Amino acid sequence: MDNKNFVYRGWRANGLTVLLLDLLLLGGFIYLIVLGAARLDAVQPGGGWMIAGGCVGILAALIVLGGFMLLEPNEARVMLFFGNYRGTFYETGFWWVNPFLTAKPVSMRARNLNVDPIKVNDKTGNPIMIGLVLVWRIKRDDIYKAVFEIDAAPATPGQSVSAAARMNILQNFVNVQSDAALRQVAGCYAYDDAGTQSEELTLRSNSEEINRRLEQTLNERLSMAGIEVMEARINYLAYAPEIAAVMLRRQQADAVIAAREKIVEGAVSMVHMALERISDERIVELDEERKAAMVSNLLVVLCADEAAQPVVNAGTLHH
Repeated sequence: MDNKNFVYRGWRANGLTVLLLDLLLLGGFIYLIVLGAARLDAVQPGGGWMIAGGCVGILAALIVLGGFMLLEPNEARVMLFFGNYRGTFYETGFWWVNPFLTAKPVSMRARNLNVDPIKVNDKTGNPIMIGLVLVWRIKRDDIYKAVFEIDAAPATPGQSVSAAARMNILQNFVNVQSDAALRQVAGCYAYDDAGTQSEELTLRSNSEEINRRLEQTLNERLSMAGIEVMEARINYLAYAPEIAAVMLRRQQADAVIAAREKIVEGAVSMVHMALERISDERIVELDEERKAAMVSNLLVVLCADEAAQPVVNAGTLHH
């Protein structure tokens, strides 16, 4: 989509200077009317023309007052002349332009949007709840798109749209596109690495990469409206309620298995170390059968959930 935005190059003047001149002219025209009324009372010629000229001058001075506008930082005005786009005014301060121009205010300040969690299916088909928060603004060079490319038509034809109503329309557009982008990105990744290859990105463990992908997708969708996303982050991620309990049990089982693996690995290492120490220091000579019995007993003691109860052997080694 072509960018038709350009800077307003029409005639403009300092607002304070024009305001001062306009007030002086207004006072002069009022004095002319008073002077004309005095001439009429004195039955002197020219009084009617003076009054008529003063009224026309006052009307012109009042029309001039419609050309003043005040711009704050990160604000702009879209200039229209009877519906024709004449450029975008960016210079901050108090200015006066052609009073027959329509100046539509546009804010380029950053805005926050907190998208409520929505239910989507991840890559593996599991229903999850996911939400995001983003910071967006209208791009300086794409104000034309934000004003004219997005439908902001009022219910009554010919009625102008206020600045607040226009921002509400853009806000709704961002809401809809954010929802669509979030569904698109969430469907490309699994919630976690269960059932996926270890090198694949997941929503749970690769937040920075996912956030960059989400920001890129949002910018692609919102560029048609002249909007840029400054930051987008997933701020809520959980399994859907209908499978949350099942997934919690699965996570608990995975944790138990991982803990058991660690315990067994440590127990085998300790048994191996014990056998080597007994052999190296010649504490006792054990045949293969006794070594197997010792290994079995040590593993039971080291891997048991509860403390083992010792049994004292008061007889020989084999009885």
